[in-house]
Amino acid sequence: MRQRLKRALDTWRSWQVSELQLAPRVLRRLGGGLSNQSFLVSSGDRLFAVRLTGDDPGTDLPGPHVEWQALQLAHEAGLAPAPRYLDTQAGLLVCDYLQPDPDGAVTPAALGTLLRRIHQLPDLPASLAVGERCERAAWAIRQGRATTWRALQPLAARAAPFIALLETAGPHATCHNDLLRANCVVSGGRLWAIDWEYAATGPVWFDLAAVCAGDELEASARRALLENYLQAPATAHDWQHLTLFECGYRYLELLWHLRTHTAPAAASLPQKRERLEHCITLLENR
Repeated sequence: MRQRLKRALDTWRSWQVSELQLAPRVLRRLGGGLSNQSFLVSSGDRLFAVRLTGDDPGTDLPGPHVEWQALQLAHEAGLAPAPRYLDTQAGLLVCDYLQPDPDGAVTPAALGTLLRRIHQLPDLPASLAVGERCERAAWAIRQGRATTWRALQPLAARAAPFIALLETAGPHATCHNDLLRANCVVSGGRLWAIDWEYAATGPVWFDLAAVCAGDELEASARRALLENYLQAPATAHDWQHLTLFECGYRYLELLWHLRTHTAPAAASLPQKRERLEHCITLLENR
């Protein structure tokens, strides 16, 4: 990783920043997801986030060029930091770094407004359907972890009819698809979205469900998010849509962790399964 980072910084003259005069230096590691590592670097008084993709970026990602397009559109709309450089061969993405406000809090109401604005962006290439992403992950588990799949099969059978409903449910628009709190930052008094690697045109209700389920929002927070997104009181039909797509999100999340053997998630897998079962039960009893 140290060598990759050095090679990444050597590209600084190609970054789309006209006033850059000094070679950047690493200030600190920003952290990383399960498929990448990010670093804060500086050049003079300019700060940048440098992301290096890992060995297994995921086969269901829309791709770096779609992420770059999403970042450009979102930056023009004042929703994301400016993208500065992309090298797909090196797995490198450079963006402006947004300094978080010391007292900046991400509220559900602000998230709802941000999602509504994201869904108004021009269309991107379409994402894989949730059902297809689930099937790909399930196939990998069946091939490599047969015992795990046999234990999961009864729950998968219960989820299947609801996953099938996702193909035609609700409108489609440009979505972030991973707008968890970790991918939001309050900077300069405004809420911004970062880490757009899952961005694509897809069902808007999946985007909403990913926030609610991914951050385990309580009922009051869900209501604030949903009603600020809709700009109207949420109806029973709206809540049903949210539950349906939450089922899809939770099933996909469970499959993903089982397929990739992600150690940090291992302890929480029983809880993830319980929450998926709860969603399925709600849908079965509607």
